[in-house]
Amino acid sequence: MPKKTIGIVLIIIGVIMIIYTGFNYVTTEKVVDLGPLKINAEKNHPVQWSPIVGVVLLVGGIVVLVTGKKDSL
Repeated sequence: MPKKTIGIVLIIIGVIMIIYTGFNYVTTEKVVDLGPLKINAEKNHPVQWSPIVGVVLLVGGIVVLVTGKKDSL
C-alpha cells in the first residue's frame, strides 16, 4: 500500500477519533429462565478513548503523507 494512502487513512481516522470520543453498544443478558418465564436485561457497554489518540494519529498521518511525497520526487 503506498505511503500516500496510509497517510490519508491515518488522517481520516484521527479526525474521526477527535470528533467522536467513544461509542456505546448494548447486549442482552438472560436474568431469569424458569420454564415459560424468561426475563432479559439490556446492558450498556461504553467504549471511550482520549482525543489525544486522535491527535497523534492525525499528526502521524500528516508526517507519513509529507515523507511519502519527498520519496516520490
